[in-house]
Amino acid sequence: MNAETRIDPGAPFAIEMRNITKVFPGIVANDNITLQLRRGEIHALLGENGAGKSTLMSVLFGLYKPEKGEIYKDGKKVEIRDPNDANALGIGMVHQHFKLVDVFSVLDNIILGVEPNTAGFLKRKEAREKVLRLSEAYGLNIDPDALIENITVGMQQRTEILKMLYRDNEILIFDEPTAVLTPQEIDELMAIMRNLAAEGKSILFITHKLAEIMAVADRCTVLRKGKYIGTVDIASTTKEELSNMMVGRDVKFVVDKAPAVPGKTVLKVEGLTVKSRTRKKTAVKDVSFSVRAGEIVCVAGIEGNGQTELIYGITGLEKPVSGKVILRDEDISGKTIRYRNMHGLSHIPEDRHKHGLVLDFSLEENIVLQRYFEPRFSKKGFIRFDAVREYAEGIIEEYDVRSGQGAISSARGMSGGNQQKAIIGRELDRDHDLLVAVQPTRGLDVGAIENIHRQIVASRDAGKAVLLVSLELDEVMNLSDRILVMYEGEIVGELDPKKTTVQELGLYMSGAKRDNVMEGGSENAKEC
Repeated sequence: MNAETRIDPGAPFAIEMRNITKVFPGIVANDNITLQLRRGEIHALLGENGAGKSTLMSVLFGLYKPEKGEIYKDGKKVEIRDPNDANALGIGMVHQHFKLVDVFSVLDNIILGVEPNTAGFLKRKEAREKVLRLSEAYGLNIDPDALIENITVGMQQRTEILKMLYRDNEILIFDEPTAVLTPQEIDELMAIMRNLAAEGKSILFITHKLAEIMAVADRCTVLRKGKYIGTVDIASTTKEELSNMMVGRDVKFVVDKAPAVPGKTVLKVEGLTVKSRTRKKTAVKDVSFSVRAGEIVCVAGIEGNGQTELIYGITGLEKPVSGKVILRDEDISGKTIRYRNMHGLSHIPEDRHKHGLVLDFSLEENIVLQRYFEPRFSKKGFIRFDAVREYAEGIIEEYDVRSGQGAISSARGMSGGNQQKAIIGRELDRDHDLLVAVQPTRGLDVGAIENIHRQIVASRDAGKAVLLVSLELDEVMNLSDRILVMYEGEIVGELDPKKTTVQELGLYMSGAKRDNVMEGGSENAKEC
């Protein structure tokens, strides 16, 4: 079913937000914004990090009350004071950071708050049957009995979608739904969204990824710095036009970099073996490789093939079963995380909330989190807050970190993209020999991605070694000088991005192809 047959332009808007204004201390997050969603439409909401997209959707879902503006559903004015009002009106939301109880099962999370019962007794069988029917109807295959803490991020997202469908929501809000998904899971989600729209659901879709908007959306509304820029039909626009509307300038989609000039070995990993935290198996199996000064080495692979545990072993977040991690000729395998940080290792972590920030600390406190004890920032055991503020403001300006109250803003209250930019600025600015960057541009807009890629290349060109882990194939191909492919805990291929293709990379990532002799690179590949 195409857009023309499922959308009636003459019908009342499924949702109309008129002249919405939302103010936080120090910032107008939404400045007189109007948004119109048609029945059966997939409507993208695009903007830079901190442009006000999530705030606008939080107003629609009842998490925030606007200072000005009105909301209409099917042509009738409604008041949404909280998420219960939103759910009663058929509005559901999948948040960028999922709202799930880790120790509960998938089924318990889906029915939480709307449990079917008789005389106070839970009708679990009835709930389970409804969940399984919805799962089958929309292609959202899940295990209802699995614990949230034991399933993949993609499965957690399916659980969130089923929460909306279980409540019979008609208006579905997806806030950065693909930021934490693998390419395969993204394709699956795009298909699910099309199916939902074909069923008559109306979808609001926040994303930074222009390719996804071009692939699945019918229309796109663009915000910039809290203001409405315009709404366009996807069929009559281009990625370049959308990016220009979003950031106010032309954006380069290809990384400019000179050929690498590798120097001395900075990182050497020898026979590293690391167990999985969540599964009773070995996640990293006898892995060996090296990274030299002046090169970017990328570890590519489908999520769950040991990349996370490999980085844990290198950075000290997990103790390896065996093997060595050697940094500048020193075995740091048994050293603390602080020791590694102070001796040349910078780390942009995969999970910015768990390993990157203390969310209840201010932005400036997070920026000096690993350095507050240095003489520059402390004297006789007391923190020099004026020096911390000055340093933090420099990072904030250089990396365009946007927050309502600047350096004193709470990290928890910042958008995910601006949290990420703060971490990147902190790690790149520290004196380091090795930068370990895991999904560094996750959740960032195209303008920020362009800047971060430029900064990483500059770090390489300054003689630093860079170990990159990315699920974004475009990023892998554009940014890396060498590619190591991980499959089921092993490095199965070493590829030159100038001599390989995305298709060949995909074969290695899926395990269909691997190298006989790792030192020989992809020329010694065999089909499995």
